[in-house]
Amino acid sequence: MIKAQKKINQYQMFSSSLLASPASFSKIISLSSSMEKRFQRSSLLVTLSLLLFSIPKSISVPFIVFHGIQDQCSNREISSFTQLIGNLSGSPGSCLEIGNGEEDSWFMPLTQQVSIACEKVKQMKELSQGYNIVAQSQGNCVARGLIEFCDDAPPVLNYVSLGGPQAGIANNSKCSVRSSPICQLLTTEVYTDYVQDHIAPSGYVKIPTEMSEYLAHSKFLPKLNNERPNQRNSTFKERFTSLHNLVLVMFQDDTMVMPKESSWFGYYPEGASTPLLPPQQTKLYTEDWIGLKTLDAAGKVKFVSVPGKHLQMAQDDVVKYVVPYLKNQLTFSS
Repeated sequence: MIKAQKKINQYQMFSSSLLASPASFSKIISLSSSMEKRFQRSSLLVTLSLLLFSIPKSISVPFIVFHGIQDQCSNREISSFTQLIGNLSGSPGSCLEIGNGEEDSWFMPLTQQVSIACEKVKQMKELSQGYNIVAQSQGNCVARGLIEFCDDAPPVLNYVSLGGPQAGIANNSKCSVRSSPICQLLTTEVYTDYVQDHIAPSGYVKIPTEMSEYLAHSKFLPKLNNERPNQRNSTFKERFTSLHNLVLVMFQDDTMVMPKESSWFGYYPEGASTPLLPPQQTKLYTEDWIGLKTLDAAGKVKFVSVPGKHLQMAQDDVVKYVVPYLKNQLTFSS
């Protein structure tokens, strides 16, 4: 009771002093107001910080280039092309080399080339949120293998194919000199294990009158195009149809990809070298083995025909048909 009374007396004395000294009372009120303002400022800073961090930000999607056979990233034409499309699009990009370049483009089997590309892409942190591909000629086999076969890889958003042998080649026009040992092998022994394991173009040679041999012994394209009836892989189709845009560029005077319509997935019917079927009449399309029909129905396939020989693309056509698909952006909240 005594202690309680003592505390009451102290409180009364403190109250009396405040009433007797308005300056002290004003000081306390001022201190309280100052603390309140500081708290309000802190709350405002926290709110602004949260808003800034939640504002969506955009970055340019990076791209990679795959060169064709008998070429390499360090060659002037490829490095100039890579720089050109990077400058025109404003997007960062680079040419991705497989092995030693020119030599391995001939003699490393395509399955191995795809495997190397897959591992490289997964190690490139700048591609982790997604990227675009521009591929030339045989490089399209590597590009599409990367899209379909590579597990746990970052997504490919837009894919631009320049003169790619998408449906295969009926003969190898590189082999104009029949005395070349490589040409002899590609002509007479293309479906042997030795040739399939040692000469890259053998992986997409598709002789329409030798379909049983092709399906039984070709080690790359039948898998890539889901052509074997009992081995069709839904994952390959799912990955291919995840593309945002597929741009298929055919060169009107192309004598390297034979038929040139293969660049659009056009080809001959099984067992015959005539007639030449447009892509929409091939079984690959009508039965939708890899999802080309699905992509086309969604308006995501661009069939482009440009004047010129194989890979001879005017800059105006590059600006019109390649650059727009490298200008996409990734949006995220920081």
